[in-house]
Amino acid sequence: MLTLYTNDNNPAALKILIAANFGKADVNVQILQVNDKSLEEPKILPYLEIATNRCIFIPNTAARYLYPSVRMEHDCEHWIAWESTILSPLITQIGANTKSDTIKMSVNACLKYLNENIKENMPLVDNVVQVCDIIIWSTLYPLYKDSNLAAEYLCEFPELTNWLKSFGDKKEFQKALATMKINAGTAAYIALANGAKCTSNVAVNLSNLNITQSPQHAVEAITTDEIKAAREAWFSGAERIPQPKDEVYPVLPKPGEKNILITSSLPYVNNVPHLGNIIGCVLSADVFARFSRLCNYNTLYICGTDEYGTATETKALEEGLTPQQICDKYFEVHNSIYRWFNIGFDYFGRTTTPEQTKTVQEMFLSLNNNGFMQIQAIDQLLCEHCNRYLADRFVEGGCPHPGCKYEDARGDQCDGCGKLVNAVELINPKCKVCSKTPVIRSSQQYFLDLPKLEPLLLHWMEKSAPGWSHNANVIARSWMKEGLKPRCITRDLKWGIPVPVEAFKDKVFYVWFDAPIGYMSMTERYTKEWEKWWRPAPDTEVSFYQFMAKDNVPFHAVMFPAMLLGANKNYITVSHLMATEYLNYEDGKFSKSRGIGVFGNDAQDTGIPSDVWRFYLLYIRPESQDSSFSWVDLATKCNSELLNNFGNFVNRALMFTEKFFNSTVPVMKLTEEDFIFLATCTREIKGYISSLEKVKLRDGIRSMLSISRHGNQYIQSTQPWVLVKGTDEQKERAATIIGVCCNMTYLLATLLYPYMPEASRTIKEQLNVTKLPVIVPSNPVISNLLQSGHKIGKPAPLFTKIEQDRLEELKHKFAGKQTINSSNTEVLDVHHLEKAIEKQGNKVRTLKSSGADKSVWQPEVAILLSLKKQLETVKTTQKVSKANSDNHTNRISNITTEIGDVKKLEQEIQNQVMNSLNSIKENTYNSLKEYFISL
Repeated sequence: MLTLYTNDNNPAALKILIAANFGKADVNVQILQVNDKSLEEPKILPYLEIATNRCIFIPNTAARYLYPSVRMEHDCEHWIAWESTILSPLITQIGANTKSDTIKMSVNACLKYLNENIKENMPLVDNVVQVCDIIIWSTLYPLYKDSNLAAEYLCEFPELTNWLKSFGDKKEFQKALATMKINAGTAAYIALANGAKCTSNVAVNLSNLNITQSPQHAVEAITTDEIKAAREAWFSGAERIPQPKDEVYPVLPKPGEKNILITSSLPYVNNVPHLGNIIGCVLSADVFARFSRLCNYNTLYICGTDEYGTATETKALEEGLTPQQICDKYFEVHNSIYRWFNIGFDYFGRTTTPEQTKTVQEMFLSLNNNGFMQIQAIDQLLCEHCNRYLADRFVEGGCPHPGCKYEDARGDQCDGCGKLVNAVELINPKCKVCSKTPVIRSSQQYFLDLPKLEPLLLHWMEKSAPGWSHNANVIARSWMKEGLKPRCITRDLKWGIPVPVEAFKDKVFYVWFDAPIGYMSMTERYTKEWEKWWRPAPDTEVSFYQFMAKDNVPFHAVMFPAMLLGANKNYITVSHLMATEYLNYEDGKFSKSRGIGVFGNDAQDTGIPSDVWRFYLLYIRPESQDSSFSWVDLATKCNSELLNNFGNFVNRALMFTEKFFNSTVPVMKLTEEDFIFLATCTREIKGYISSLEKVKLRDGIRSMLSISRHGNQYIQSTQPWVLVKGTDEQKERAATIIGVCCNMTYLLATLLYPYMPEASRTIKEQLNVTKLPVIVPSNPVISNLLQSGHKIGKPAPLFTKIEQDRLEELKHKFAGKQTINSSNTEVLDVHHLEKAIEKQGNKVRTLKSSGADKSVWQPEVAILLSLKKQLETVKTTQKVSKANSDNHTNRISNITTEIGDVKKLEQEIQNQVMNSLNSIKENTYNSLKEYFISL
């Protein structure tokens, strides 16, 4: 039984109940008091409990969960976002600010926008009630039922009033109103505002709740001070915006200025990067680098390929090439892919350079001379069949850590529990080359003495870690909590940087020691003055940002800083370590060998522009938990957000300028309504800047899209296409609206640049401008930068729609090589799912017992529940399929007895087989559909 927890009189609960009625779901309603302290933890009201410890706290998301059967048109997605970000926050203010003229004007503009769209048969589509209709209707119901408010707000909008009445008469709406009493007018909006707080005065930490995210949040009405500031900025703000810096080479830090050094973890050169690799490292860093340059900061972005190590040797064996040939081949692959994705490195280098050898050996000697190295005899695995010592990546086996039963742990780390592993401790180890069992032999190796460095590292981490992403903090502190141990840095291999000690000349440095030093050697390849970045002068401050996926955190949060500190040469250390979680593909993982997922070179062949790929990857960036790439979601986001929202606003603004004002920015005489619009957008700019400064790239893209959404609402509510055909006064008003929109387009081109540089350049060309204005984080303003009389270029649509047939074609192409019509495959699916559930359960237990923060293990619990649900779905599908198969077998047997004609029998058998296959297909589809809906 689903349970809806809500306070009295809350219109947001009405959304959920109506959706449940349309979705034919039974929902038990529990009324709570706003100050009820009996709950285990504070909650946002209303929320829907769908299973034990699984709740949906966002009303719009709960409504969509209960009523998913009607097709989700792109327009419907737009209306849901519009209601949550614009309408609902504004209309909620009616309960507390009934006398505010600003609120009245803003609400009136929203209702006008909705009324005009209802004239065009939206959001009602084909007389079918969609979830967006339910959401908007529930928000407006208290206003509609209050005679005074209805007379004040709705009297000018007959289409909207009729729409509210016709929906209210439907049985599903009436049934919900009978279950949940909603008072008319402001009392309901007060209840909505109170419920949106929590059931106690304790602030809710949303990161600790199992919440399905949605862009619904409280927004205060625009104040008179904000309107005043918007007016001043429009007329005089341009004078306070500095000129963009000229491009220089090389970029160097300067005293008294903001200096930003950016690196992204070096991708292994042994394979083609997939979308998860790209968003986790190089793309995220590129967005931040472009934003930093827009702010006129001295910004250097360094990256390159990691070319030493056993991963390269393994690939060389697979392809029958030398390690150097593999490096040369895949360096070009990586370089071309990143260029296509418009990744703007200042320098993209390699670790197989003389500078790298020199810098690594110097780092080793400094650490050795300072007493932070030791020599130990270690046991290593020797494959007698291959006649070689097995480095970590050449051996796999069972994880040796208690409680973890992962069977494919590597020789350096277990992907099951995330802990470090010594290769000789693996259970039943196997050589990856020949699958033979290796033997143990002893060998002398150098170790970095991390216990000696631990006090220094702890002191440094206390100062640096506050600027890190949450997961980087958690991972680093868990390492420190367990206590550091000496870490081996040399190996008995050939492919690597030689150890500069005579007795160890036949050994090379382990790749984890070598690779991060590549940031320094690549900077040296970029400029001979590289030490100005890595050993800045006392009067020069450099902020060091590093981007990576979470699996690279230990090496960048513990190992590399320990090396820099131990060298004692005043090297800078990371101040902002930004780690992402993992990006999955649909409901699984990327796999090049099985053809599952989109890899960097594949994206180029889809016909989808690189900017659209950038946009979507950043929109779903796995910042706080794992996320999944979805073809359907890609098309939805592209068609709704890029095409119908952002692109629509830009194109309308410039097309109106071309058509009605001879491609010239007209004279503008702004009114109070215009300054409210500018003040609203200024808020979003502040949110955009705050998000990007904190490297919350997903939030930044949403703030940018909110500005274009406000712009579309501004155009729709003011109707310049009507005004331009009216009186002189109306034509003057239309000119102002279009002039303001041209300036907003210039602003959007600037905000878009970090995310979609090519689209930003296209807008610049259409605006006929040569440079983007500088962003001033301390004082973001909207100024009249495109003056009256400015001649624009030729407008054209920015984006094209991703069609359904093309979407299905791409989805099928990258689905992999699996077969799904064999009973053996289904049995294997169950087997693998059961193993995955066992592994995930062990992981959850390990995390909980380690004392990790709830925000760390809660997503893992969600994954475990998801796997169990998937197993249940597959088993159900198998039972249904077997039952159908048995029924059809019996039927065929009866037919054989009854029919003597062989030809008729063959035809009947063929028909029955086809019916059986169709039935199995339908049952499988429905079961999987229910599973995905539940997610």
